This record gives sequence, structure tokens and C-alpha cells, in this order.
Amino acid sequence: MLLSELAEKELIQVKDGARYGKLANTELLFNPETGKIEGFEVFQKSASFFQGNKSTKKKEFISWEEIILIGKDRILFNETDNLNDPSAYS
Repeated sequence: MLLSELAEKELIQVKDGARYGKLANTELLFNPETGKIEGFEVFQKSASFFQGNKSTKKKEFISWEEIILIGKDRILFNETDNLNDPSAYS
């Protein structure tokens, strides 16, 4: 799979259905010593189906280990962490 194909996939949290936009709109965080992808810095942009019209714009981190499925159009993941100190992940 090409990186350009991955970039167009939508990020969705499985727990509550929250949508985080497309992977292309995230910041990739990786370990500069090993080159290993640590995860992605995202902003939660839209509410889930179950939350009605409530929306938030929290800066969060999706760990690579939290990704459970990369499908045809979507990437499903378990949970995010608040991203207060980005250096903790790089």
C-alpha cells in the first residue's frame, strides 16, 4: 500500500465512533533513533453519531499500537491520549 493511499483514509475511534479526519491531516510522530512510528498527533474535529452535535477540538495522540484495523476507506483505533507534552512521544 502506498503512503498516498493511507493518507486518504479516515481515522475513527472504535469506542465511541468519534471521527478524527483523514490521516493526511495528522502529524506523524516517530522515534528519530530507531525510525519507528510512535503514532499520530490529531485534533478531534467532529462528534460521534452518539454525541449529537457536540464537538471538541482537543489535541490528542493515537499510538501506533492502538490501531486495530486498516480497511479500504478507514483506519479504526482503540483509544487516544491527551497530548500535553509532544516530546514524551518522540
